[in-house]
Amino acid sequence: MSFDATNWAIKQRGLRPAAKIVLWHLCDRFHPDHGCFPSQDTLAEDCELPRSTLNVHLNDLEAAGLIAREQRRSKGTRRQESTRYRFPFEPGFERQNAEKPGPETGHGSDEAVSRNQPEPCPENGESRVQNLDSNPVREPVREPVNLREGGREASEKNEQPLSDAKKAEAAFWRLVKNWPGFDGMPKEPALVVWMKLTDDEREQATVRFPAWLAMLKAQKKSHVPAPSTYFREKLWTAAPDPVEAAKPKSAVAGPFGKLWMATRFAELMLPHATNIPGPTGFEQAQIRAGKLTLAQVREQKLIRFGWPAVNAMHESAADRRPTHCPLALEEAASDFRQVHRDSPLFDAWMAEHQRRGWPTLDRRRVAEWIYFPSVEDGEAPAAGLERFVDAISDYLTTRRQGDEHAA
Repeated sequence: MSFDATNWAIKQRGLRPAAKIVLWHLCDRFHPDHGCFPSQDTLAEDCELPRSTLNVHLNDLEAAGLIAREQRRSKGTRRQESTRYRFPFEPGFERQNAEKPGPETGHGSDEAVSRNQPEPCPENGESRVQNLDSNPVREPVREPVNLREGGREASEKNEQPLSDAKKAEAAFWRLVKNWPGFDGMPKEPALVVWMKLTDDEREQATVRFPAWLAMLKAQKKSHVPAPSTYFREKLWTAAPDPVEAAKPKSAVAGPFGKLWMATRFAELMLPHATNIPGPTGFEQAQIRAGKLTLAQVREQKLIRFGWPAVNAMHESAADRRPTHCPLALEEAASDFRQVHRDSPLFDAWMAEHQRRGWPTLDRRRVAEWIYFPSVEDGEAPAAGLERFVDAISDYLTTRRQGDEHAA
């Protein structure tokens, strides 16, 4: 092998990844004194490509002026030998192109650019030289050696500008990069089909791919179809519509604001905890002494332990710490209205809390203005609370079902 040759291959820009691999393996087979003439079987094995695909890449490399193929025959038997590959860094490559320029250079005949020369090349005796209309010194290749096995034709039929074709090709490689079970498999057939899709189809194929994989997993499929099949048969259409980019489910809300109070009321509307502790020894003594009733003890215990999430919110609020609140309540909370802590309406709300056996808000420890469900003039707080419960009925149902499953 020649390190100079392989380094040269690595520095070539604008090539498709697979074409660059072929060029690198050719240079890896190059010998400074003897040249490069691996058999097609050897080169196909080096590149891990079928011969048909390999030939497509060789054609692209030759069209780009990065290699020249020289067919050789044995002088004695005239039997065809393995192809000799020449490179632009070899002096012979430059002389070959300089001696037989194409019409594009402005000096040369049509005869000079024939790809099937009936006469042997004088420099090489009886070997048959494929004369290429390419000049590597003339212009560096800027565009990717395009889309193997019909990819270029597909791009032209879709009349895609080169920049769009590059973007489409880059999107293809991003999509198939981690395709399950696709390592070591030829990528070119899938690329050809991909380039024949419309822009909308390519977008849908990409967006729905995760949902499609999830669907296969849910169906316990043991085999993931190849990308070419996925594109050709438009398998993404069987996948459910992708969900919007996941929005955050909660937000940090300050104490006594709209979302904070909506969360508090929603928690209070859920069934209270069942693991309420019984009377302590002291409380039992108070009951026996007639200073307390069992119902009063249970009521106090329910307020203290029935809604632990609400009590945790109260403790955080006392330290002026916010709480993570579900954004599912945000729309219903938008109708909440401010109530002053010294107003009769605040007293009415606390009375409604006591009637329901809920923990109340300590007037001394709340903000000056607190948000409650909106109440029309003359209405009791229960009416505003009922409208709020109707607005969050789906949320409450989901929460109740979740609590039942957790239990």
